[in-house]
Amino acid sequence: MAKSLTLSTLVLVACLALTAAQAQGSPGTATFYGGADGSGTMGGACGYGNLYDSWYGVLNAALSETLFNDGASCGQCYTISCDGSRPGGEYCKPGTSITVSATNLCPANYALPNGGWCGPGRPHFDMSQPAWEHIGVYQAGIIPVVYQQVKCSRGGGVRFSIAGCNYFLLINIQNLGGSGSVGAAWIKGDSTGWIQMSRNWGANWQALAGLVGQGLSFAVTSTGGQYIQFLNVVPAWWQFGDTYTTNQNFYY
Repeated sequence: MAKSLTLSTLVLVACLALTAAQAQGSPGTATFYGGADGSGTMGGACGYGNLYDSWYGVLNAALSETLFNDGASCGQCYTISCDGSRPGGEYCKPGTSITVSATNLCPANYALPNGGWCGPGRPHFDMSQPAWEHIGVYQAGIIPVVYQQVKCSRGGGVRFSIAGCNYFLLINIQNLGGSGSVGAAWIKGDSTGWIQMSRNWGANWQALAGLVGQGLSFAVTSTGGQYIQFLNVVPAWWQFGDTYTTNQNFYY
């Protein structure tokens, strides 16, 4: 009985230790850019443009190539805290964390060894300065962090911004809740069936179809696996440059 209890206790301790390690997240590093007000982070490789207009705001980050995943991570949310146990941890603000949205790419700099902080294989966040200063002391410039992808909580519904020309539609899909990012997307005109789109760059999805003059519907599968149809979102008199907001959003 005593041996059985001891074994059970050891198993429980091991499981708790594993759970705690997972809860702490993965190790990475973080720098900042964009100025004290974060205005320099507008635009970026996800194609969201003005991040206030697209509802992402200033709590954002550019991801290294490893995390950006050719744009598949656009819109995802990450909770980041400074890791005081690693070199550079003296610049942490203890007991703090911040959740940011992925809105840009931090490209590798091959003028530096191994492509610099954002080089291949390195999980790195180039955060907006306001977000970064929530967890780190400005003078450090770079800090060790732990991070976790978390569920995105968004206000309002998914948004569709339309660009392109007569037979080429480029749809920027914005403001996803849940997993935050798009896994697959379709478009439908009043006179067509569903047309599967493909990722062009960032959060921009393309369709080679002449849909000018037709009302538009969309269907999206999030990277979390949830599928939603957004029916009759866009009226037939839409124009390139328009953005339409829905009343539906993702939970996962």
